[in-house]
Parts: sequence; C-alpha cells; structure tokens
Amino acid sequence: MGTLINGSVDRTAVDTVLRRAVDSGAVPHVAAIVADRDGVLYEGGAGPGTVGGSGGDVGAATQFRIMSMTKMVATTAALQLRDAGTLDLDAPVTEYRPEFAEVQVLDGFDGDTPRLRAPRTPATVRHLLTHTTGLGYWFFDADLARYEQVTGTPNVLGGLGAFRAPMLHDPGERFTYGINTDWLGKVVESVSGAGLDVVVKENITGPLGMDDTMFLLDEARTANAVTVHVPGEDGGWVSAGELLPQQPEWWAGGHGLYSTPRDYVRFQQALLRGGELDGARILAGSTVDEAFRNQIGELDFPPAIPSADPAITFPFDAGPGWKWGYGLMLNTSDVPGGRRAGTGAWAGLFNTHFWVDRTTGICASIYTNSLPFVSPGAFALYGDFEQAVYASLR
Repeated sequence: MGTLINGSVDRTAVDTVLRRAVDSGAVPHVAAIVADRDGVLYEGGAGPGTVGGSGGDVGAATQFRIMSMTKMVATTAALQLRDAGTLDLDAPVTEYRPEFAEVQVLDGFDGDTPRLRAPRTPATVRHLLTHTTGLGYWFFDADLARYEQVTGTPNVLGGLGAFRAPMLHDPGERFTYGINTDWLGKVVESVSGAGLDVVVKENITGPLGMDDTMFLLDEARTANAVTVHVPGEDGGWVSAGELLPQQPEWWAGGHGLYSTPRDYVRFQQALLRGGELDGARILAGSTVDEAFRNQIGELDFPPAIPSADPAITFPFDAGPGWKWGYGLMLNTSDVPGGRRAGTGAWAGLFNTHFWVDRTTGICASIYTNSLPFVSPGAFALYGDFEQAVYASLR
C-alpha cells in the first residue's frame, strides 16, 4: 500500500480510499501519488495490474496508459517552440500543415450523406491549443460518431484517416474537446523537423529524468504495465488487454503516452515550480503562468458533456465554473475541501487524472486503466482521493 516519503499526507487515510475503491469493485486497481515542490509526499496503490493475474498490487512504478494526460506534454512541446520564436500561435494551421485545408465543417446530414462546408474563419494554432477549432471526439458527439460510421472514417485510435474528421462548428465559436492536440503534434513535427517522440524525449522527458514515459513500451516495461479493464458480465472486471496500436501510424499528441505515477509527477512538479525541476528548465515561468490562465475568454468549458458511446464514457458532468488554459482545465473557485481556484488539471480516457495546485503548493495524480471513462465509481474515487489529501494538509 502507501509509503509516506516526506511530508504530511495522511498515509492511512489515502490508503483506505484506494483499497476501498478496489474492494468495492469501483475500479480494478488504482495507484496514486502526491508531491510538493521539493519531493514526493505519498505514493501507494491497490489491486492487481490484471484482475485474476499474478503479482502484487500496482504502485507508483507501474506503467499506465495515460491517454489525454499526454495532451499537456504535447502542449508543452508546442509552447517551447513558441518561446523559441519558431511557432506562431496565431498563424493558420495550414501554414504548418497544408492538409488541414481539407478539414471542413459538418453541418448535418441529408439521409446518410453528411453536409460539409468550408469553415467561415481559418483555424489557428491557438485554436488547437485551446480546443476551439471545432474538432471533437466521437464518444462525446453523436453527429461525429454518425459521420465516422457512415463514411468509414476511423476514430482517433485508428489510422491516419482519423485526421479526415470534420469540425463540428466554426473555429472560435465555442470550446469543443477533441483531436486538436493530435493535430498540434503534427504542427510540432513540421516546425521541429523531428517526430513527436523525439521532440518529447529530447526536450521534456529526457531533461526531467522521466525514463519510463514513452509512446511505445519495451519488453520489460510491457511486463510491468497494467491491462485495460472493462465491466464483465458477472459484474466484476475483465481484462480487455492492449487497446492502443503497437505499430502506430503517427505519434498521438492527444493520447499516445505510457507513463508511471512516479515519472509523471516529475512533469507535474516542473509545472508547480514554474517550469523547472532539479536544474532542468522545460518552460519559462511566464509561459507556465499563461498555461494556468484562462485562454478561452468568455467561452466556457462545458458543465456537462453527454456520452455518444456508453461503452467508452459516461456523461462528463464537470459542473459550472471551469475554463481552459493551455493543456489544462482550470477551476475558477475553490473546491470545498480540495483544490484551490486556478488549479490546472486534466484526465485520461482510461480513468487517470492529475492536478497541479500552485496556491497550496501540491500536485497529485491517480491512475486506473479501465472503461468506461468517468464511471460513477472512478469519478467518486477522484473526489475521495482529493478530499483525503487536502484533509491531511489542513
């Protein structure tokens, strides 16, 4: 179970939250970690990497698919290029990726024939950074799910054809969470002249000593990875194995990384410390400040996002009062008993979640690999973990 490394997090209280979630069947397994600016305060885990398999409980050194927690890493790579003067956030996406000109807006259907039109305004790199291009995900939008079905367009877990998916509205019209960061990764590759895997390794994970964070695992790390679990017919959990392509056609800036809690928390600590950790600086302090500042103006992060694919996700009901920075969802008021206003956070489709609270000076993350996303059990676990962490800091 948990290990109190250094600091004041109540190990017993957090251990109890994790173990209770596994024993109740809310999740198949769970690992968690908490840190401040100077070190790890807590790490622990409960449940096996594969239900019914051999081995002990998962922990902070276990490999997880972090899915959309990849987005903040790819966003950091883009911000590095902006700071270096080689990427213009206000330039059209087509300046860096000419094929983006083929992306149109879906305006409905005539029978099973999609109605498509050109966007009224060009999408910029900033739109990609802020999820305001109009690009979506099939599991959150019924029209996009229908489009992919009737046209045979693969979803983003499939091949390169996923980049043919249309916008759901004109750029800048509203916040729509989607495949923006996959396109952003393509922009980063064009500007840098290298694959996103190389860019991330040379400029982020390498300098931060995140040796277990990568787009494809080697044999040893594969053996140390959990498998993705789904609900079984008997009400328990069954392993669905590996759901990410092991011969990917592109490095997915939106969802492609594997990591461990102990590795990813180093990235979180760098954000907490204004872009630097152990002498390695990955972002300027002013750029980190931008990431934690509202970048969508009067637009809002949707308080409720419906599910268009119940096997993949439950509805995501974040509630009111959320904005988006660069790669981070921001709360505009304190969470009672939890994170403070201005905290940056996000999650991954297989039920991972992280936050960086610069006011309190802590960061934390929690990991399972299970579907559907934000199931009632997993969503409650996020909250119980957060409450236990902050209760011990008071």
